[in-house]
Amino acid sequence: MELYKEFSFDAAHFLPNVSSDHKCAHMHGHTYYVRILLEGPLDPVLGWVVDFAEVKSAWKPLEKILDHKMLNDISGLENPTAEIIAVWIWERMKPKLPLLKSIEVKETPTTGVVYSGK
Repeated sequence: MELYKEFSFDAAHFLPNVSSDHKCAHMHGHTYYVRILLEGPLDPVLGWVVDFAEVKSAWKPLEKILDHKMLNDISGLENPTAEIIAVWIWERMKPKLPLLKSIEVKETPTTGVVYSGK
């Protein structure tokens, strides 16, 4: 069974490796939406795969690092594309959530990435 929990955070960034005339070369902000997807067996006693509170607890420290921050200033996010943000989140969530299947990061309502580990 798969389950997910969604979160959001607001942050500014720019992409330092694109040409200077690219619109993302300039500082701007997004409301990012993050979907954390887990997959595992349904516990016959508890009736769930993972307690949603456990997912929230794993996310909270990352939210404190990311929310209302300049992403370029965060170690590992110096070039904060949606793809790199997804990998960054995965690397910090997977040790806490062994059933993690994928991380989805949306920069806009119509633009995002899904990362399923290496």
